[in-house]
Amino acid sequence: AYIAYELDLFEEGSLANLTASIIGNVFGFKAVNALRLEDMRIPVAYLKTFQGPATGVIVERERLDKYGRPLLGATVKPKLGLSGKNYGRVVYEGLKGGLDFLKDDENINSQPFMRWRERFLFGIEGVNRAAAAAGEVKGHYFNVTAGTMEDMYERAEFCREIGSVICMIDLVIGYTAIQS
Repeated sequence: AYIAYELDLFEEGSLANLTASIIGNVFGFKAVNALRLEDMRIPVAYLKTFQGPATGVIVERERLDKYGRPLLGATVKPKLGLSGKNYGRVVYEGLKGGLDFLKDDENINSQPFMRWRERFLFGIEGVNRAAAAAGEVKGHYFNVTAGTMEDMYERAEFCREIGSVICMIDLVIGYTAIQS
């Protein structure tokens, strides 16, 4: 079965309203015993109301200057317990070994064994060394997820200042925070 809604029922540019209206509202019907959301098709007119940053594989390809082949990436492991220096070494080795990018695990934020600034500095050093050795753009998704929006903004800005072409935030922070 298909369910369609008029666009006027949604606040422009609001992921929170979209998901609450579709997922929260429909799944909350008491008369519905079982329901599975398999697909959502969102009209282009509504998508254009979202003024967030450009995202998606096209933008990643542009930032990494990689076309005509699959992107090759991985998550840094072990995810917890490395010092900043060792973390940067893992980033360097992975990128030097042929990866286009690496990413922080979602569990890596700013723990006592490795604060975020230390991770970013050693990580970008690894990115820059690997890029110089390979003669091509390399990247690392630094996780800027934090306890407050102010801390996330600070981390994202620092990411930009040190020359990172990409960063990441975790979905668990919520749709409104993602849009912010």
